[in-house]
Amino acid sequence: MPPIRTPKATEPDMPAAARINPEELSLADLQSEADTVRKRINRFRESLGRFFVNKQEIIDLMCVAAVAQEPLLLVGPPGTAKSDLVLKFKDALGIEQGDYFEYMLTRFTEPSEIIGAIDIKELRDGRYIRKKEGKLPTAKLVFLDEIFKSNSAILNILLTIINEKKFYQEGKPEPVPLRVMFAATNEIPEQGELAALKDRFVLKVLSRSVQEDFFTELIDSGLQGEAYKGLNQKPWVEGHCNLDDFLKANRYLTYLFARKEPTGGRGEEHNDRQLFFPQEVFREYQRLVKTLVREDKIFISDRKLVKLYKLFRVRAWLFSGGTVSKDDLRLLAYLGESHQEIEHLRTKVPEYLGDA
Repeated sequence: MPPIRTPKATEPDMPAAARINPEELSLADLQSEADTVRKRINRFRESLGRFFVNKQEIIDLMCVAAVAQEPLLLVGPPGTAKSDLVLKFKDALGIEQGDYFEYMLTRFTEPSEIIGAIDIKELRDGRYIRKKEGKLPTAKLVFLDEIFKSNSAILNILLTIINEKKFYQEGKPEPVPLRVMFAATNEIPEQGELAALKDRFVLKVLSRSVQEDFFTELIDSGLQGEAYKGLNQKPWVEGHCNLDDFLKANRYLTYLFARKEPTGGRGEEHNDRQLFFPQEVFREYQRLVKTLVREDKIFISDRKLVKLYKLFRVRAWLFSGGTVSKDDLRLLAYLGESHQEIEHLRTKVPEYLGDA
């Protein structure tokens, strides 16, 4: 781990009026800086990995999920850096406290703790309005620990926010600014009522204990981390990129997904799959899905197949510039719905891809 040092100073924030909303940029605007944005995000993920022991795999997935704006679930026993990964990710992006919300859920958690208490003054006037400031409906990055311990009331709220990016006030939908969601759990329960929530997390990654293989590195890194905490230092805040870079990357790729390019001079057009997903790799994707469903009994919903395509493309763009390769299909290893499936896919998918 790097030595203790003071984080470098950053430029003063631009006035709010001078900021350009990255989600309003045109394709032409984004094309000119897409490669720079990609390099910034890659520097960010590689730099952040230096502050953890053997967690680069998870950080890479966090970046892919953040660009795709798909939720990511971190699974693992207590003390395996799940929360620390999210907190340092948030800090390194320079996300302000008002744009971040985190909470540890229990079966006793009430909706008011997540989406805000009822405004008593408004209630006296006959309006059922929640004070949402500082709660999940106003955050851009959200971290929910022990997400599967949520009760049915919280579950319904989360499904609506994750699915539709909406929050209801007095029965009327309001858009939420949520762009990046991470969640964590010590274990994945089997209850059927949680199936819908589990399905929203296309990718689930196991955060493992590292002491057996990296005992010395763990001690050294842990002591350094305690020193940073005691001295109130955050050297991982290096300014390599910010949330706007992830938003620009998402908008740029969304434009590409929607675009069709003329080809052949006969009025024919190629879509994103034809341009960036070679036929032999696409056939391999189909083969692997059929194998996992039929032979390994892995449930893969139609929704997941579409989300996976987006995640393959994001990974390909981030790691190699665009075209999906067989290597990107390794994301299939993170589809497990239980600890057993997670462990099974971790070895089976590389074997199916010929990496074993």
